[in-house]
Amino acid sequence: FRAQPMPSEEIREKMRSALSVRMEKHPTALPSAGSVFLKNEGRSAGALIESAGLMGTRIGGAAVSVKHAGFIVNLGAASAEDVLSLIKLIKERVKVAHGVILETEIEYIEN
Repeated sequence: FRAQPMPSEEIREKMRSALSVRMEKHPTALPSAGSVFLKNEGRSAGALIESAGLMGTRIGGAAVSVKHAGFIVNLGAASAEDVLSLIKLIKERVKVAHGVILETEIEYIEN
C-alpha cells in the first residue's frame, strides 16, 4: 500500500468533498447499519431496489430508506427480526422484478 504525498489542504478538501457527498446521498438522519447489499455485476443494489418500488417499504420499525434504497433505517423501534424480514422481502421482490439475487454486505449471525 502506497500513498502519494499531497499538501494537507488538498487532503482536507478531498475529505470535505467525500463527507459532503455522503451527507447528501446517504440517510444520516436515522440509525442504520450502512449499506445492506453488495453491488450485483456492477449494478447498484439501491437502484435495483428503488426500481422494484421498495423505497419506504416498512416492516415494523425497519424501513427501506427513502433517501437511498440500499440502506435499511431504524424508524425508532426496529427489531433484528424486522430488519431480517425486510431484507428477505427486498431480495424476493428484486429477484422477481429483475432476476437478480442480491447478496448482503452486512454480516449477521443466526441462532
